[in-house]
Amino acid sequence: MYTETLKKLGLTTEQSDIYNILLTQGPLIAHKISLLSNLKRGLTYKTLDQLVDLKLVEKVEKPQKTTVFNPKHPNTLLEVLEQKKKEIQTTTESFKGILGQMSSDFNLLAGKPSIQFFEGLEGVREVLEDSLYTKGEILSYADLESIQKYIPDINAWYVKEREKDQIKKRGLVLDTPFNQDFLSKYNKSITDTRILPIDSEPFYTIVQIYNDKISYITLGEQCIGVIITSKAISDTHRKLFEFVWGMAKKLE
Repeated sequence: MYTETLKKLGLTTEQSDIYNILLTQGPLIAHKISLLSNLKRGLTYKTLDQLVDLKLVEKVEKPQKTTVFNPKHPNTLLEVLEQKKKEIQTTTESFKGILGQMSSDFNLLAGKPSIQFFEGLEGVREVLEDSLYTKGEILSYADLESIQKYIPDINAWYVKEREKDQIKKRGLVLDTPFNQDFLSKYNKSITDTRILPIDSEPFYTIVQIYNDKISYITLGEQCIGVIITSKAISDTHRKLFEFVWGMAKKLE
């Protein structure tokens, strides 16, 4: 009577059938469970071992007596459900990590650039997180004052993740007192920064180039992010970056 509900909780059909039998019939030996479930003995034992591992069934062994299997309290199912939720969360995070590259491969195969739009602080975090899956270095034009004003916590998390995975970045910023002070405390082992003359056009948008992608983040009262996946577009921006990088001044 509980089989379908148990299956929805993530149990297999065999696990659901056997737990349902034990829950409604009480403690039983494996032979009896096999008969009631219409499962072969080998599969019955295998499924019982799985249920024991899930802590839904207790295996009672006594000298010179046949092993008996007891159902454990249904509250244990909540623990199973919580574990399933954690597994789904982990799988979701792993999938998000490769989704961008999968989308890139698909769109390159189709010959069409992919454009993704993001909004709000969570959107900004997603755009930055996407660059953490780069296969090489990140090239960036940065608006450090806006970063510190609007997303200091997100940026701290982002830098920590880059440090953990040793993801290198080359960045271009304007030669301002704020930027000089900010960069004096920055981890130079993973970030090489050069500065442009103060009279250069200011950066109103953070730009990052990595893999076959280029991302834009505009910060303010309304935060907006865009990721474009296109080898041609990213290669063009990469060449422009290298040109400007060659003219920029090294940080003292």
